[in-house]
Amino acid sequence: MSSSGVVRLRPQRARVVAWVLAVAIVAVFAVVATGLRGSTGEGYGSFQRGDQAAMIGLGVLFALGVLLFTRLRVEADEKGIRVRNLVGGYDLPWDAVRAVRFNRGTPWATLELRDEDLVPMMALQAADKQYAVEGVRALRALLETARSETAGDESAQSESARREVVQSEATAPEKS
Repeated sequence: MSSSGVVRLRPQRARVVAWVLAVAIVAVFAVVATGLRGSTGEGYGSFQRGDQAAMIGLGVLFALGVLLFTRLRVEADEKGIRVRNLVGGYDLPWDAVRAVRFNRGTPWATLELRDEDLVPMMALQAADKQYAVEGVRALRALLETARSETAGDESAQSESARREVVQSEATAPEKS
């Protein structure tokens, strides 16, 4: 799941189901295509090789649509998180993220952003059970690490700013 501070997550069950379903769709459309022979009914038309090829082509297109479920992915490191869902994706720094949530009864985890938006992470699905729980824990750990580094940087900056104020007050001439 993680190596050298990088967390990479992909759905487990959904990928397997998508591949099996894609193969099944192409097989069913191929079988239907081989059955397209002869007349189309009471009319003058008849099925040709082009019709069979079109049926197989439709099966391939539907299978490709199902395979979109295999592109789901979440990658995170100390700088931020990248989420790729079915359509579109997000590349967010950790300071834009308020929390990593996985509520009971929800199909997948979400990122709660500081501006009150929710970003779904379809790669972390409830169907994956323990894998999804471990993934959420790893993302929360990265979020906490990023927060502690940011807090450490901010406290160091505020401490240096306070020292500058104290030094400027000490060197300023007194008014009488």
